[in-house]
Amino acid sequence: MAPFTLAHLSDPHLPPMPKPRLIELAGKRALGYVNWTRNRHRYQRREVLDALVADVKALAPDHIAVTGDLVNLALEAEFAPARAWLDGVGPPDRVTTIPGNHDAYVRATFHRFGETFAPYLASDDGSVGFPALRRRGPLALISLSTAVPTLPLMATGTLGRDQLAALDQVLERLAAEGVFRVLLVHHPLKSDARQKRMTDAADLLALLKRHGVELVLHGHDHIHSTMWFEGPNGNIPAIGVPSASALAHGRYPAAAYNLFTIEKDNAGWRCEQTVRGLGSGFQIREIKHARLI
Repeated sequence: MAPFTLAHLSDPHLPPMPKPRLIELAGKRALGYVNWTRNRHRYQRREVLDALVADVKALAPDHIAVTGDLVNLALEAEFAPARAWLDGVGPPDRVTTIPGNHDAYVRATFHRFGETFAPYLASDDGSVGFPALRRRGPLALISLSTAVPTLPLMATGTLGRDQLAALDQVLERLAAEGVFRVLLVHHPLKSDARQKRMTDAADLLALLKRHGVELVLHGHDHIHSTMWFEGPNGNIPAIGVPSASALAHGRYPAAAYNLFTIEKDNAGWRCEQTVRGLGSGFQIREIKHARLI
């Protein structure tokens, strides 16, 4: 059987951002808009995102995971263009997405992500909610949502008691099935930044220690990241990627994505990671190749 390929990109922050109506620029959005107009519009670039997606599609992975922050301020006018962009990435049976904190930026439009991207969120049984479960080839894709509205200057995420309880049951069922379990979550499982952390990460780590998964994919920090966490049968790799639309700036690298090649290896699994990212002239090149499992 041929290896299964899974591409992972995150945080496209779809540019350009539409001009907000004055009534929309209250509270947290006002600060976010100032940040966009003074800083972020310079390095969140549509031509970067288009180059990255073109490279992904040229390699024709079996599935693509997009781990949140498709929009910027969750303006009403952002959701339709973001859906059109995701439709261009691939159809819902070949692409899975989850929300990030920017997709749930304010309470007024908190519901819009689920409405707009329902086909890309839904479990195989058609239900839309988290955790969601999608089976693709040898993979079980388990989608979580840490996306909650927060106060100005905060970018934390939370799973919540109900989602964690449901995840406990999902992981318990999957543990006996011999599938390659991939957990999709926007926030990293560990963060030194209080204002950007997952508030109940310790509860999630406890579930992973008990039940295990083979791979965790996340975004949010806009950097290349590999962390390892304890599972029942060894350490679990948790992989993060830079923003999919970013030029290099400050400590943040240019846009990149990961391509994972997954196949059965005797009694276990083999998973190799290829990192591809933005080079000169908006060309996408291979940055790194490593075996994870």
